[in-house]
Amino acid sequence: QVQLVESGGGLVQAGGSLRLSCAASGSISSLNIMGWYRQAPGKLRELVANIFSGDSTNYADSVKGRFTISRDNAKNTVYLQMNSLKPEDTAVYYCKGSRLFPLKDYWGQGTQVTVSS
Repeated sequence: QVQLVESGGGLVQAGGSLRLSCAASGSISSLNIMGWYRQAPGKLRELVANIFSGDSTNYADSVKGRFTISRDNAKNTVYLQMNSLKPEDTAVYYCKGSRLFPLKDYWGQGTQVTVSS
């Protein structure tokens, strides 16, 4: 069983930066995919970025060039560096870990990010 805890959210002005952290209680090296998702009020939860066990990454078009996902297996932590933040980035950000065999997803409780204009 893996538990994920996000931190690093907060209130920031447009153009500012935040770094989110997702700390795992167990080893994230056993998880094939780690990702960050977000959910704004009245909207569906959407993928922000993924990082795979080989360290390849993919990003939503809306954050490409501004956000960077990374992982530190030694610290069992995944990060999301968010630069040039926009008001439309305001959402609750969730960390997700996925193991493919057997299939199992783990979610954190979320952290609020608010970007003021």
